[in-house]
Amino acid sequence: MKEINTTGKQDMFLSFLYGHRLTRLMLKPLVSPVISRLGGMILDSKLSCVAIRPFIIKNNINMDEFEPVLYTSYNDFFKRKIKAGTRPYSSDEKALISPCDSRLSVYKINGNAHFVIKNTPYTVKALLKSKKLANKYEGGYIWVFRLCVDDYHRYIYPVSGMKTKNRRIAGVFHTVNPVANDYFPIYKENTREYCLIRNQALGDVIMMEVGAMLVGKIENIHHHARQVNRGMEKGNFAFGGSTIILITKKDTVKPNANIIMNSLKNVETRVLQGETVGCSN
Repeated sequence: MKEINTTGKQDMFLSFLYGHRLTRLMLKPLVSPVISRLGGMILDSKLSCVAIRPFIIKNNINMDEFEPVLYTSYNDFFKRKIKAGTRPYSSDEKALISPCDSRLSVYKINGNAHFVIKNTPYTVKALLKSKKLANKYEGGYIWVFRLCVDDYHRYIYPVSGMKTKNRRIAGVFHTVNPVANDYFPIYKENTREYCLIRNQALGDVIMMEVGAMLVGKIENIHHHARQVNRGMEKGNFAFGGSTIILITKKDTVKPNANIIMNSLKNVETRVLQGETVGCSN
């Protein structure tokens, strides 16, 4: 695990886009589901294959890690599957593992199920659209795993247990880059989907997938209640940066000390799928 500071060209562009009133007005059509569907159609076409090689070179992606297949579209490449054993994880059921390759921040849930990302206040109720469920997580933690376009976009279950039926909340598709959070409450505006996983060692863990600008389509494998195992593939995102959020209850899971320290400094921690990020309290 290592600290991540986001200061690239993409961040500069998004700072400009979100940082001015006029350009924010121009965002409205870009974040709409209609534009996302149109973008998905383009990236599902065979013509989009021309963008694959430049993307690999630009982002220095090691394709030896992935299964050797012939991609039929850019989205087919974007959802590529990693070779078995490339992302190992602990066999200790008391360890919470990262569901994805990402930049991780952890936030404490305060009284009335409030939490703050940078200077933007949120409530678990607004995130889940359920006051009853939100109240059960007061004093726990929100774990925000932010994926960038060059990350591996398949994700796994971080714990074993009985999962509930998925709940989908329709919304828009803002970027999940931290700069957008300064101007929009992105985690209660963006399209998202979540379930609850009942685990004996780590308590009831909520797992939520959040879509993001331009596509960020959520493609879960299991939609209904069933038993799942940690490390089992849960789904993937189509093209676009996206986010996975975990919510854990009070006195159940303790985040790694370096993750807490980095989060207090508004610094993201780079984690890979399967890495241990916390353990039973």
